[in-house]
Amino acid sequence: MELSSRGNIQFRSVTDTDELARRLADADLLPSPTHERVRNILASPLSGRVGGLTDVRQLIADLDLALISHPELAALPGRTLFALDDGRGDVIAPGPDFAVQAVDDTTYALILAGNDSGARIDRSRVVDVLVDAARSFVEFRTTEWRLRELDEGPARVLASLGLRRGTPTSLPVASENIPPVGWLTQSDGRVTLGGVLALGTLDARLAEFLAAVDKPIVVTPWRSLIVCDLDEDVADTVVRVLAPLGLIFDENSPWIEASACTGSPGCEKSHSDVRADLTDAVDTLQITPGQRQHWSGCERRCGRPAGDVLDVVAGPTGYRVS
Repeated sequence: MELSSRGNIQFRSVTDTDELARRLADADLLPSPTHERVRNILASPLSGRVGGLTDVRQLIADLDLALISHPELAALPGRTLFALDDGRGDVIAPGPDFAVQAVDDTTYALILAGNDSGARIDRSRVVDVLVDAARSFVEFRTTEWRLRELDEGPARVLASLGLRRGTPTSLPVASENIPPVGWLTQSDGRVTLGGVLALGTLDARLAEFLAAVDKPIVVTPWRSLIVCDLDEDVADTVVRVLAPLGLIFDENSPWIEASACTGSPGCEKSHSDVRADLTDAVDTLQITPGQRQHWSGCERRCGRPAGDVLDVVAGPTGYRVS
């Protein structure tokens, strides 16, 4: 299993897709076959537990239910991205098409195509406004995949919502595009553990041990996991058991700042086995400390995180660093 930059889990090398689909449906992970490709919702992973201006967790479920209850939204492009930011700015960096960012406990800035629209809405209206914005995009678009590709897209959507564009203000922006790692004390005194996976890969054995912890697990947009609501003694045991299995709790690990696309042999467009090359670079301490970097097998740079990133791109004759 591989974690994606949209907080999804991708299953690789599946031999029986029907059986996998059945098991996922039984686990209630496929509530709407018609809308499965458009249920792309990012939310601040630590919301309601550590930091943030407000708790957006209930909005996640409400938005998901609203999306699948509108048949016309099945026509949204599969790349459409929604985001619910609790004020810290951590899920705005990927440039979501339709999002909100808390400015206080009850008021949210409406974010369109990754930018503050200037409009402010009450928490009670968040889900309705995001759904209506997405419906307008379906109406306006022809071949565009993202709202930013639509001519005057944000302005047209805002007008369709009947919202007045105010003066955009400076919103908090996550200062570092890195995951929460290690021991984090929750507001209720319990513990959240943030763990990184090398190359975002989660194998079956580690997944089984994670399931045995029997606590909420959140997949982050940084290809990492957070294990929540732990008592201190349980958290200590989780670290001692899961670290040897590959879940990295060390905030100084080079894997926190290094990522890669699928590369060869999984992608026919790739010029190199970038994952093997990156792993070798990490093992031989060739990774520059403090520098976020992404290794790509071709110029498409799939999976590249947002923000200031060092690009290591494979070509026909070797790698180019930029």
